[in-house]
Amino acid sequence: MLEVIVTRLITEIDPSEISGSIAERGANAGPETWANAVEATAEEPLLKPEERAQARKFFKEFGAWDADEIKAWSDNELDALVLQYAAGDLRELQSLAPGDGLGDIDWDMAEELSAEGTCSGSLFVSGDDLYVMLSH
Repeated sequence: MLEVIVTRLITEIDPSEISGSIAERGANAGPETWANAVEATAEEPLLKPEERAQARKFFKEFGAWDADEIKAWSDNELDALVLQYAAGDLRELQSLAPGDGLGDIDWDMAEELSAEGTCSGSLFVSGDDLYVMLSH
């Protein structure tokens, strides 16, 4: 299990700029949100060097990319993928469990929804930080 701090999604970045659908953003939603994620992680990486292999393994289990594609990802692209993953889950929680907690979320409700299987439960807070857990 890998826990990555993604607090900047609630302090510096609008998560809808990193994760948005065609219905929300139009036909260029994928390329635009990807470019925004790559830019957001270019100057301030998310993952430590020793965490990169574990993150690649996590995304490999999705089955969306083959081993060669995953190996070819730059460090910046891997960080951007982590940020997009977290942003999508954050937006889901903001919709399903709105509240006055960190990130405008009711974290007690979010925990209940995760326990019910309604949402992934990959995000959690500790103090003033937001984390994404990369684990299946």
